[in-house]
Amino acid sequence: MQIQDELLPPENRKQKPADVLSVAFGTVFTDHMLSVQYDQGMWRNARIHPYRPLNLDPASLCLHYGQGIFEGMKAYRRAERILLFRPIENFKRFNTSAIRMVMPTIDENFALESLMRLLKIERDWVPTLKGSSLYIRPTMIATEPKLGVKPSDEYLYFVILSPVGPYFKEGFNPVKIMVSENHVRAAEGGVGAAKTIGNYAASLKAGTLATKIGYSQVLWLDAHDQKYLEEVGTMNIFVRFDDELATPPLSGTILPGITRDSVIQLTRNWGYNVNERRISINEVIEGLRSGKVEEVFGCGTAAIIAPVGHLYYQNTEHLVSGGKIGELTQNLYDEITGIQSGEKEDPFEWVVEVSQD
Repeated sequence: MQIQDELLPPENRKQKPADVLSVAFGTVFTDHMLSVQYDQGMWRNARIHPYRPLNLDPASLCLHYGQGIFEGMKAYRRAERILLFRPIENFKRFNTSAIRMVMPTIDENFALESLMRLLKIERDWVPTLKGSSLYIRPTMIATEPKLGVKPSDEYLYFVILSPVGPYFKEGFNPVKIMVSENHVRAAEGGVGAAKTIGNYAASLKAGTLATKIGYSQVLWLDAHDQKYLEEVGTMNIFVRFDDELATPPLSGTILPGITRDSVIQLTRNWGYNVNERRISINEVIEGLRSGKVEEVFGCGTAAIIAPVGHLYYQNTEHLVSGGKIGELTQNLYDEITGIQSGEKEDPFEWVVEVSQD
């Protein structure tokens, strides 16, 4: 599929933020975006064009029945080099989400090629400051105008870019997590493993409650027993016990995170006893009291690695790692950000460079 370019003249392009670290995450966008249409059973009309509002019919199926998916990726700068971290894994997961939501898949090689083309055009938007990156948001929505619960026959795939600093305002510092006792994120047989828009709308109520009492994110428990750890609002969760590193298994209710997989591969390579198993909240609370739980951290594309310093459960706040960053958490953050930025060796060949020609 050919990609058509409709580029703004240089004099009409936006001024880039002088200090991206002071810009709220996901509020500033680059000059151009990518869009591709799907109808009559095929993808067509691939274009890179000025960033602008979408033209949607009020009856578009995505607006009424939630048929929409997205991904989150980042581009990093290393001098003149622009680097992506495991991008093909994001597009594989994008297609897994599409299949679950009865949406068309997109060729993964084309998705990567078109993203590379967009990044070449917008390479000057990739920030240089340490801790910054260019956030990438591939999205697909159902656009057929029809009021009726059915899979759409028409879709729009688009990619937008946003220069960002740290996801959490705290930066790489311990965050405060509230354990949700009255709301659940996903149930077995549902769409918890898909990166679909409705999952995030469903999380807003508990997230608002957490914010009101001074917490950054929500830790979800399983829908059946309200007992076992699932994931944090925007991250997968890991617990370091004195004899193992554990994370909830991919049982269909949590997102299969690319950073999660990277943490598992790295720590196993470092010789840790890593287990994907069910972890009860009571096991964590008792472990914090006894000292068996040494660290808790979240991981995801936006935050990368987020140390947990406080855990709020049943009206009680529990201190994690003395409210400080744990040793393994720090090592993982340093290693993953070092690989992503090209400053550290990449033994797993995770990094893909955007060519300059």
